[in-house]
Amino acid sequence: MFPTLGAWLLIAISIATLLMSAFAFVDCLRRRPDAFPAVGRRSKQLWVALTGGAALIGLINVSLWRSPISLLGIVAIVISAVYLLDIRPRIIEITGGRR
Repeated sequence: MFPTLGAWLLIAISIATLLMSAFAFVDCLRRRPDAFPAVGRRSKQLWVALTGGAALIGLINVSLWRSPISLLGIVAIVISAVYLLDIRPRIIEITGGRR
């Protein structure tokens, strides 16, 4: 049988979550360690661990065909969104985009 529209939607959300969290992880790795405390956030090591965990959860969801709308999936989305929408812009602002 073919997947339903709902199944395709969940697959698309899983892939989008994986891409978003992987981008957040790679971007976090490339940022200067001294920029994180300068913007009033925790250390770079913590954010690398958090975004890396989010990327791992996204990879597991995609590879095992799991729903991204689970507790861990939502946690991964929130962690990635906080990094991308709050921390990353502040770091870019104070470093001028330098990595």
